[in-house]
Parts: sequence; C-alpha cells; structure tokens
Amino acid sequence: MRGMLDNVRVIDFTTTVAGPGCSYFLSDMGADVIKVERPGVGDDSRLFPPYKGSVSASFVTLNHGKRGVTINMKSPEGIALFKELVAVSDVLVENFTPGTMSKLGVDYEHLKTINPRLIMASISGYGQYGPLSSHPGYDAVLQAMTGLMSTTGYPDRPPLRTGTLIVDISSAIMAAFGICAALFAREKTGEGEYLDISMYDVGINLLESKFVEYTVAGTVPGRSGNRFPLVTPFDTFTTKDSYVLIICAGEKPFHNLCAGMGMPELASDERFNNFFARNEHEPALKEIIEGWTSQYTTDEVVEKLLATDTPVAPVHDVKQVVEHPHTKERGMIVDIDQPEAGAIRTFGPVIKPKNSRNEVRGPAPALGQDNTWVLKNILGKSEDDIQKILSSGAMG
Repeated sequence: MRGMLDNVRVIDFTTTVAGPGCSYFLSDMGADVIKVERPGVGDDSRLFPPYKGSVSASFVTLNHGKRGVTINMKSPEGIALFKELVAVSDVLVENFTPGTMSKLGVDYEHLKTINPRLIMASISGYGQYGPLSSHPGYDAVLQAMTGLMSTTGYPDRPPLRTGTLIVDISSAIMAAFGICAALFAREKTGEGEYLDISMYDVGINLLESKFVEYTVAGTVPGRSGNRFPLVTPFDTFTTKDSYVLIICAGEKPFHNLCAGMGMPELASDERFNNFFARNEHEPALKEIIEGWTSQYTTDEVVEKLLATDTPVAPVHDVKQVVEHPHTKERGMIVDIDQPEAGAIRTFGPVIKPKNSRNEVRGPAPALGQDNTWVLKNILGKSEDDIQKILSSGAMG
C-alpha cells in the first residue's frame, strides 16, 4: 500500500520543534525527508531530554523516518551542494530567523531559478515581514505575545502557559497542511509556491472565539480556570480520588446529568431550567454537582453519568493515557527501533487513511549517516566526486 506523499522529496533544513514536526508529519505520509544539519553539532534538539542511552527520545519523536546529512553552509562548497539538492527536491522547509536564508544566498527568489517547481515553507516566530519579524520566536514567548496565556489559568492567579508546546506543534501542523495544499495546486499549475508560516499568526488563530469576543463585543476575555463562562456546567469537579470534567452544552445533556446524579427534579428548578438561568446561577449549580461527585470515586462518577449519555471524562495523567486500551487500539503506541537506544515508545500518526499508508517509517538518523548515500543515489555523484566532496569540508 502506497503512502499519500510517495515520491515527494522534502529537504528539512530546520531545528528544534516546529520545523522538524512539520517534516515528520510529511514523512509519516510517505515523503522522503532529508534532514540537513550542521556538521559536528546537528539539531539542538539532539540534546533535549529524556534520554535512552545516549539518544534523545525527544529528537527521535520529531525526526523519525528521515534521512540525515550534514552540510557546511558556511563554505561555498556546502552552499553549492545544498543548491544541487534543492534542484532535485519538491519541498524545502526552514525555520531560521527571517533574512538568514537570504544571507546564505538560498532564499526563495534564488532557489526558484534553480527549481521553479519548488515549494518552500519558512516557519518563524513572527513571519517574514512586520515590525516584530526580526524577534526570536519560542513557544512560551508566542503564548505570551498572542494572548493565549492571558486566557489560561484562574482569575485570581498569574497567567499560565499550556503544559505542552501548543504553538510549536500547531505551527508544524499548519505548515504541513500548507505544503500539502501547495503540492495539490502544483499538480494543476506546474508552479511552485512560497509559504510564510508565522507562529504569531498561528497563536492568534488558537484564540478562536476569544478573538471575536473583543472585536465584536468589546470584551477582553480573562482567565476562567477550567470553566467555559458561556456554558454551565462546563468545568472540572472533585471526586473522592481525583477529578472529572463535565460539559452540558444544551438542555438534553443537562437533563441527562440530572438523571445520572439521581436528581431529575434539578432540571425543572427555576435557577437551572434554561441556558441563561444556569449561567447566572453557576456557583450554586457547581456546589450541588460537586457535592454529588465528591461522594464517589472518579470511575464511579464516570460510570453513572455515561449510563445517561452525559458528556463526562476523567482527568487523566499521561501514564493513564499511554496505558489506556483505546490508545493502543487506535494505533497510538509505536515502538521505534532506534540504533544505540533500542526501542523508544512514541505516539503514532493521527491521520488514518483507508487506502494509503500513514505510519512511522523507521528511526531518526544519526548525524550525517546518509551523506554518502545521498551523494551517490540522489545526486548521482561518481566515487571520485564523492571523495572530493567529502574531503572538501562541504559536509563537515
């Protein structure tokens, strides 16, 4: 069974999270991804914990299934070699500070003369233009700048970032989405494309309805903890042993909740018998619900409420998620046989096509492990030329 991106060659000239994340999505879908790194040093994420043996599991998670080459972009020979690789590739992904590619002479305007069908995606903190474009971009910084932190946490406590690198990963997804759309467009037009992916723009998109709360209603959204202020109940509730999340966005779910708690009369209480009343009397309703949930364990609460089709879930920790049978059944547990580390367990692909393969396609590359292979099999170099290139310092 083929991959959806079979025969698409991608140059991954990126570091850390957003860029490598983008290209590993493409790799899982079948693209042949060649990761280009600095000689001797490589991607900074090779040093990110946790480690298994001497190998960074974080690096493996974001770089599995790729080939690895080293190119010295400070040497004329290295630049020439990079351009040769671009000439025979479909996609280039980079995530350096705007202006870096131009200084190296490998910006899109130069590269499209070498390969007019090239699709190039530049991922940066604030985009290729705008007053902030020269600023460095890190996930937490972008969460602060885009207002995400201002809406996360409790109103009487400081703003919080999310527990994961949500802007990095969302930027990776948006870049991969844009690349796939550009590949589709190229099939119709024959023309390449340049994609400017700004993590700042992505963070603004992640504000969803909070953006229009200000632009339409003039309200500056604040922090409301786990509660969604426009729907009641919509919050976490304490149980005997941990927490559950309950959401009732509508009349039927609320009636189901009341039945599940053994309090059907609550649905007709004038304080709670419609959407607006429940929002107005949210503190009183929360006290009633939590008085009930705190009498039972999380498992008992979930069992009772699911029996009446109430939207409820336990608040799982990562261990519970990894070990959950649904996680395994969905193919979200994958063991990568990584040289010098053995099996590294990571998550599987989200997209599950019926007629194509979307899967983890092997380990992450060692630094420069495919230098000779790429020179011979992709660039068609002779043995003499390979030796000259390797001894020139072009690949370190």
